[in-house]
Amino acid sequence: MSMQVFLLPDLGEGLTEAEIVQWKVKPGDTVTIDQVVVEVETAKASVEVPCPFEGVVGELHAAEGTSLAVGAPLISITGGAVADTPATHERYREEERAGSGNVLIGYGTGHGPAGRRKRSAAAPQWSEKAPQGAPNRTTAQHISTPKVLSPIVRSMALRGGLDLGSIDAEGSHGVITRADVERALAGSAVASSPEGMTRIPITGIRKTIADKLSRSRAEIPEATVWVDVDATALLQARRDLDASIDGVKVTLLAVLAKLTMIALAKFPELNSTVDTAADEILRYENVGLGIAAQTSRGLMVPVVPQADKADLKELAERLAELTELARTGSLPAARLSGGTFTLNNYGVFGVDGSAAIINHPEAAILGIGRIIDRPWVVDGALAVRKVAQLSLAFDHRVCDGGVAGGFLRTVADFVENPVVALGSVR
Repeated sequence: MSMQVFLLPDLGEGLTEAEIVQWKVKPGDTVTIDQVVVEVETAKASVEVPCPFEGVVGELHAAEGTSLAVGAPLISITGGAVADTPATHERYREEERAGSGNVLIGYGTGHGPAGRRKRSAAAPQWSEKAPQGAPNRTTAQHISTPKVLSPIVRSMALRGGLDLGSIDAEGSHGVITRADVERALAGSAVASSPEGMTRIPITGIRKTIADKLSRSRAEIPEATVWVDVDATALLQARRDLDASIDGVKVTLLAVLAKLTMIALAKFPELNSTVDTAADEILRYENVGLGIAAQTSRGLMVPVVPQADKADLKELAERLAELTELARTGSLPAARLSGGTFTLNNYGVFGVDGSAAIINHPEAAILGIGRIIDRPWVVDGALAVRKVAQLSLAFDHRVCDGGVAGGFLRTVADFVENPVVALGSVR
């Protein structure tokens, strides 16, 4: 009998590895074509992988909890028919793109009901049979088990000795998230060691965030400049615009985004990336505006493509849509890629300034802190004004301080006199 080795398929979106969460079969089991054999978690989603072969399971090539590279042996099957493997993989990629949500700076997954990829109708819900007289496992789960959509989150809780029913779900839709488990672990980790220390694996979304930001700090020689601005006129302009554009709420973020687009047109050096292999600076023709957003799934940067072509009303509408998708954990993967410049409103955290890490492979990130009452000199007299701090972290390879300072000063001037900057753009 022939032995077929099924390799971990290309999971799409440039992913290179996945973590084995749970095997659905064991050596000696009989499987059919398209039967789900394993559940894995990538940086974008927890997904089930169907097998293109039928026959008897010979060997599982990776243990649960370990990472496996795309193209590495996954499972060996003895005998039986073979499906059209390329077609199967392509269909899987289409399903993954359709059902996946997202995280981080270009990566992640949704966690609401619509963010999960459905099981194949032909695939069994469970590989093991319940003893006679025992309640149906699927039914029992439906009735009593808390909502835990990520197997990695479930595994973290079980390894930490936590009862899922005792964990408070602070995420949307009542779903227990990684953050919920981490909080519960921190609260329960006391007498296990003299230090009261808990070990939390860096996996999935957290690992993606760590890897991307570490790469940014390792590769990009960044510098940061900042300036305080009088944002009194900006707040008034936002109120006036909100009243003048029918049916669209113009947020402060939308106004800042538009002012940023106008400034970038004057300083296109910052809308770039560095090709280290070719020793070239690649300057983008259009702006993919990333908006840094902290969500229950972690740091994410959804992108408004060709933001430089959008008027203020369109920007406001598109940003409102992205904000809602991020809030509900429903961002599709396509909305987290294509960024060329990032805007970060860290003022929502009640802080004044930040030396932000550039969203690799971009060349700059602009941030604004909280807007608060501060003493400010106006026409030679001391007054109380609405003041904020702007900061710009930039890749020193694409430009020098003169360009970075010129851009930041331009944005600051626009913030202090937005009506002139916006002109007829509404």
